[in-house]
Amino acid sequence: MRARVLIRPKAGILDPQGVAVERALPALGFAGVANVHVGRLVELDIEDSAQLESMCEKLLANPLVEDYEVELLQGSG
Repeated sequence: MRARVLIRPKAGILDPQGVAVERALPALGFAGVANVHVGRLVELDIEDSAQLESMCEKLLANPLVEDYEVELLQGSG
């Protein structure tokens, strides 16, 4: 089974990458952009989806400062 884990900073946590992107976009001519957050996307093939929560809590995300969402996909690849 294929899984996708989207990891992003929790609300209220400083996101320096998001701030840098938010500042750079107007300089490149893109107006009307606000509240930019930069996260990570991890995709993996896994046999037992019951392990995903533990993987996220122990390695893939830092639960103190990051939220994550898990999406299970059909098939692999």
